[in-house]
Amino acid sequence: MSNAQHCSFVLLAEFDIDRGAQLTYQFPQPLGTDEGLLANLMLPDGAEKQLEDWTIFFLNQTPFNTIAPVLALEADSDGVGNGDDHTGLLYVLNLVRTKHDKTVRRGAVVKAMAICTRHPFIQIFKPVLLMALDDYFADPSQECLARLFDAINSMDMSGAPTLSRYEKLVMRTSERKDIFAEKFVAQKAELTPSSHGPAKAQHRKTPSWDSHSDFEDSLVTRSRESVDRDRSMQDTTVTNAHREQHSHTQGQYSPTDTSFGSAVWVGDESGLDQVSQSIGMTTSNANYASGSGRGRRSTDASSNSSHGFAYGVQAASATSYFPAGGMVKDTHFFQTSIAYKGHTLPIKMPLSTFPEEVGDYSLIQLIQTFSSPIATVTGPLHPHLHNNGSLTHPIIVLFNALITGKRIIFLGHNRPAGQVSSYVLSACALGSGSGCVLRGFIERAFPYANLTNKEEWESIPGYIAGVTNPIFEHGNSWDLLCDVGTGRMVVNKDIHISCPVNTQSSLSPPLIMRTGTLKAESSIGSEEDIARSGKEAKDGQKSEIVAKADSSDNLFIEDIISAISYHFGEGLVRARFMEYVSRFVRLAARYEEEVLGPTKIGYPNIPFRDGHLGSGISFSDDAAAMRELASNANRIEGWRRTNSYHYFQQDFDRSLSTDPIQGFDVLHQIWRFRLAKNMSDSEVDLIMRTLVENVRTYDQVVELLSFLPPHHGGLLPLSFGLFHQQEIIRELTVELFNQLRAHPVGYQFLQALNHFHRYAYVRLAHAKDSRQQQREQNSLYPPVSLFNSRTPSNRSESSLGG
Repeated sequence: MSNAQHCSFVLLAEFDIDRGAQLTYQFPQPLGTDEGLLANLMLPDGAEKQLEDWTIFFLNQTPFNTIAPVLALEADSDGVGNGDDHTGLLYVLNLVRTKHDKTVRRGAVVKAMAICTRHPFIQIFKPVLLMALDDYFADPSQECLARLFDAINSMDMSGAPTLSRYEKLVMRTSERKDIFAEKFVAQKAELTPSSHGPAKAQHRKTPSWDSHSDFEDSLVTRSRESVDRDRSMQDTTVTNAHREQHSHTQGQYSPTDTSFGSAVWVGDESGLDQVSQSIGMTTSNANYASGSGRGRRSTDASSNSSHGFAYGVQAASATSYFPAGGMVKDTHFFQTSIAYKGHTLPIKMPLSTFPEEVGDYSLIQLIQTFSSPIATVTGPLHPHLHNNGSLTHPIIVLFNALITGKRIIFLGHNRPAGQVSSYVLSACALGSGSGCVLRGFIERAFPYANLTNKEEWESIPGYIAGVTNPIFEHGNSWDLLCDVGTGRMVVNKDIHISCPVNTQSSLSPPLIMRTGTLKAESSIGSEEDIARSGKEAKDGQKSEIVAKADSSDNLFIEDIISAISYHFGEGLVRARFMEYVSRFVRLAARYEEEVLGPTKIGYPNIPFRDGHLGSGISFSDDAAAMRELASNANRIEGWRRTNSYHYFQQDFDRSLSTDPIQGFDVLHQIWRFRLAKNMSDSEVDLIMRTLVENVRTYDQVVELLSFLPPHHGGLLPLSFGLFHQQEIIRELTVELFNQLRAHPVGYQFLQALNHFHRYAYVRLAHAKDSRQQQREQNSLYPPVSLFNSRTPSNRSESSLGG
């Protein structure tokens, strides 16, 4: 990650009793946009009622808030973007503070300071902004802004690793503190000059959709070279041990609990902190493999012999990529600091942030607010919003409004503006699948909006705005109002006029699919039926929209609420919503295929047949597919008209050519292993064979693992191949796991398997290696029968060893 400018501007606004909100300073140069607009955004309504408040707003969204200087419009060079951020947004973090002072008019002084940055993780700048505003209160001058500007831009991020899209997805779902620890070492090695020559050039920026980077290749090369060195040092010992073993043992070797020095089998990771003293993969790894690590159960000498093979020294080496200066506390963050006026402020920069995630949002807070017993949804039913009729959960109503481009307001009367802003940012994450699946929400989000720029932001199609003034509730420019104070949602009474539904655009009659798999048993009918359902909803009559208490959406939300009640963390909730949005998109692809023909947003829906892998979304049975497609038809049609849909179409098209694994639908195969019933042996064989052939490089391994998150058992769906009745499938599974084990992240996933599956893997891998060693031995010492073939009797005696 380069040391590009982290802070583009610093702003200072003050409230004047006579002139109102005023923009006092803009450093290092004026932004070239309306100063009154900036001042009113920095000093929100009711700021004088709060001693301190944080707000967030964006620049370069629309013509009215686009800034003039070229300085802040440079291409994103921080390495955290995914290459798709075409808006050039500037994220503004604003701190407003009220200090009571009886010597001034109205008895209080209100000032606000803001920084404009290209980094979406703006929360990391809160500590230094707090100090800078204190500094300004003590000595109000432009020098305070200059010090803050220089301090932030002096922050060193040069050592921060750049993660690809799939690396970010793996990191987000992993709770390991050492996930991708080797990335820190690789970067450190490249930036540190050595006696053998100059330091390598800093690695290039890697977009999230491109999983390749130069330093990753060098890392894999170094890892392989180290393994080769270890293997060459042990060749003689391994060969001799195998010969000795086979000379004393008949049949297949059965490993015992103490026969392996492998962490894959033992599963004891308490010794990992002992290997942080050295980057090398020799001494510390050998000690760990032989059981010298703290808390490691003792093993006999065989742990360093053929029984350990790569499962001991070489495999354990994959876990010891820690910087020489000590272990990284948590590799989910890059540890750096900001020096401000003699103080060193520690900074934890998150490494797995996507552009659609701004600030420190909370999906848990959003869900709890609108899932409380007093939370209600009032107003007419709309097919885009109420895919389950009157029983549609408020969170699903909000999600539907987000993806179908409805105008949404979050109202927080008498609430801090910062609190309202956080709900807007959480909603953007909700609609985008925690920032991982869809995009286009942040560009139409206004975390804090007010009357000053009302006409401007209300003119943006599908805006998502946070307001504190209750006057907005009485307007008619929104489609869904979410009251964060009461948890109620209100659908605009005129939503059918402002958001008409045209189900006849490409269907005749509606929802009768090309394949005939779906009949017209959906929740809606013709245009007249929709209008009638809306009128009946307003009149309190029964709606045509079918409501089911056990709908898949309701069960999903119940599962989420249950997880929150059991104190599962924000990470799990984000991962589950990422999966929810991903499945919605795959469902939309299936819908397009059924209704319109070929789809451009997903793989074609093809079952396994005639030796060809299946692809597309899968269902437990045809009836389930029929129900789900019918209930989702309207919101899919609504989504297809939004910018978010077109962005995803571009992203999917790009992924077809840039993803490390090419040529087949990986997620479909994982789903088949996880949930399918009665899979044929031929399908299992072909899936495993295809994975073995296509998951070899580091990038391919990471992409596969991104579809196997720990909360779904990690490698568990694949590990069942270790127990398959066909030997070839068991061997393919072992070969695939061996290829995963060649990389640190794959090794960590193998460690997460339960003891039973790990033992099965080690046993089968050892047996496979033993057979290989035996074949090599036979090639060196062929049977006597090959040399003595004068008579049939001689050949028979030779073959029996006589």
